[in-house]
Amino acid sequence: MAKKVVLGFSGGLDTTFCVKYLGEDQGYEVHSIIVNTGGFSDEELKKIEEHAYNLGVKTHTTVNAIKGYYDRIIKYLIYGNVLKNNTYPLSVSAERLSQALHIAEHAQKLKADAVAHGSTGAGNDQVRFDMVFHILIPGVEIITPIRDLKLSREAEIEYLKGKGVNMNFAKAVYSINKGLWGTSVGGKETLSSKGMLPEDAWPTQVTKTGSEEVKLHFEKGELRSVNDKSFAHPSEAIQYLQTIAGAYGVGRDIHVGDTIIGIKGRVGFEAAAPMVILKAHHALEKHVLTKWQLNWKDQLAQFYGNWLHEGQIMDPVMRDIEAYLENSQQHVTGDVFVHLQPYRFQIIGIESSYDLMSSKFGKYGEMNTGFTGEDVRGFSKIFGNQTSIWNSVTKDNEKGK
Repeated sequence: MAKKVVLGFSGGLDTTFCVKYLGEDQGYEVHSIIVNTGGFSDEELKKIEEHAYNLGVKTHTTVNAIKGYYDRIIKYLIYGNVLKNNTYPLSVSAERLSQALHIAEHAQKLKADAVAHGSTGAGNDQVRFDMVFHILIPGVEIITPIRDLKLSREAEIEYLKGKGVNMNFAKAVYSINKGLWGTSVGGKETLSSKGMLPEDAWPTQVTKTGSEEVKLHFEKGELRSVNDKSFAHPSEAIQYLQTIAGAYGVGRDIHVGDTIIGIKGRVGFEAAAPMVILKAHHALEKHVLTKWQLNWKDQLAQFYGNWLHEGQIMDPVMRDIEAYLENSQQHVTGDVFVHLQPYRFQIIGIESSYDLMSSKFGKYGEMNTGFTGEDVRGFSKIFGNQTSIWNSVTKDNEKGK
């Protein structure tokens, strides 16, 4: 009886090679799975399923992971206002972990002998997939044909043609990975330290002119409605906002970051809805949270984003930080008003019953109702008391030398 292998399958060149190699050369019973984290249409998923069966897989499974992806990962990235290196909303790294978790679960369900993915030996994804598999399905063999055989693209094409596989072998000028939390774009301009992607390289073209204002309503940190249009799940609100903001070309940038394997890399990305949501959510938090809530959130969220990027989603410290982030959102409820224009957006302001800037407590720089000038005089002396003592003691010792 043939051994079972579960293969993470996208329908591209690498995973197409894996089906043929594992099934026909290695004798495995191949079970392919694609995990949709928001990057595929129903039509695209149907074509990928047909392609898998044409290649000879025993079974093919399509997982709609959009809502689960939000609930398990994206929600906390919003709570933490997470931007890697103050730039990148972790568009691809976050979805790879969601995909790895579902592939591992599928391997468990099928009692597979092995699990496989099409990563090369050059990037972050190999570590993310391998690590999740080692933790969730220990003892299950991990097979990575492209990495292990050190195959070139040309060698893969030659092999597949020899197997009678008919597909589009033309390499796209730009490598694009689309998901719920943004789209990455790689090309010749991102291979060196200088260069910007040309206008026609961006998957979402700018089709809107002029400007418009959108109202985002958050409830306990989660986006629940856009322009008074409510949604059953926040992932649907994200997708709807993307249809509005994407056509303005906002959220485009180039991220420069450190890979898990120790090299630096550049990648372009467009993330209209994610960037608008993160900045709007942060603006609301600045009004409704206290100074030290904001301070500790920033520190924990930075660690959370970095550790997530490096594939450490299963580390129990992540559950601890998620609990803190979730608890911090109790008062993050209200409306945020955002002005959209081609290539840029601006936060206009917020309205919330939890707004700590309420005029009944005074107006900054003008007047206050909670204390007097004399109160501040005494407070200022006490607040700096220890520093005053330190300076006095230092001066006395310097005089005695």
